[in-house]
Amino acid sequence: MKIHNFSAGPCVLPKTVLQQAADAVVEFDNLGLSLLEISHRSKNFVAVMDKAVALVKELLEVPEGYSVLFLQGGASLQFTMLAQNFLKASGGKAAYTETGTWASNAIKEAKRFGEVFVVGSSKDKNFSYIPKDYAIPADVDYFHCTSNNTIFGTQMKAFPTSPVPVICDMSSDIFSKKINVADFGMIYAGAQKNMGPAGTTLVIVKDELLGKSGRNIPAMLDYQIHIAKESMYNTPPVYPVYVSMLNLQWLKENGGVSWIADINQQKANLIYNEIDRNPLFYGTVNKEDRSFMNACFLLHDEAAHKDRFDGLWKAAGISGINGHRSVGGYRASMYNALELESVQALVTAMQELERTA
Repeated sequence: MKIHNFSAGPCVLPKTVLQQAADAVVEFDNLGLSLLEISHRSKNFVAVMDKAVALVKELLEVPEGYSVLFLQGGASLQFTMLAQNFLKASGGKAAYTETGTWASNAIKEAKRFGEVFVVGSSKDKNFSYIPKDYAIPADVDYFHCTSNNTIFGTQMKAFPTSPVPVICDMSSDIFSKKINVADFGMIYAGAQKNMGPAGTTLVIVKDELLGKSGRNIPAMLDYQIHIAKESMYNTPPVYPVYVSMLNLQWLKENGGVSWIADINQQKANLIYNEIDRNPLFYGTVNKEDRSFMNACFLLHDEAAHKDRFDGLWKAAGISGINGHRSVGGYRASMYNALELESVQALVTAMQELERTA
């Protein structure tokens, strides 16, 4: 039976990518050695890193003056790193929007290093909408936002005009739609949502903004050191970088970000149309802020229908749609490699529940 993987992360990956990745564990580049055994300084892996960086630049049309890094520690480490690199050592101030758990965590970490202004928050309604019409102060060091919220199922459909550098956590929707990198001072994203397996984190940073904090930054937390060492200041996460490179190559070969953005729109339309049509279900967030990556929905009457619905989607080979404990219900995570067929399988189960209710 085909398994339809709606996991919120680690993400579903294309079968061809998984096969190539598996083959490389046994033998890589006809070396008689596993990818897991070779030196990260070898020309074979340096070529992998170079290609991964080049694919990021090509797929996202990264302009000159930006560096691309593959680091470790997930987006959670970036909460600390970006604050140390961008907040002034003396009188440092930053503006943040609070749109979910990870945005809240980013705010908490930034407060360790300077003054933080929460200029927009949706915490009052359990993060069920994206704040709008807030003002970004001109005297802060940067503005931080989270583009997509996996737990609550909201997504920024546009970014504000800002008088200061914009830093964005795009962990769960990077490469899912076109963005203008030049609008941002820095973009960061954990790989495990749309790019590859857990273990590496993508950072795209504008070079001219670095080195101005006045801080004595520890070497492992200094973007300039990682740039100078081309993501190899310490031993990089070789396997996650390799699988991410394969996945980016898959995206390029199939038509790039524009191609996948169209498919992601189709998947989102399919599930949300059913949520709105089917009288047994309802969505959890404002319609205008619905995420194309993570569709969260509930049953109107769990006592009457939950057991039956759970049996239907499990019988259909659907995996990973239980909602986060903060929201409950169901969450269909529709990352790039999830096929339209999988969303249709879920919709069919929802329709079957309605038919037999």
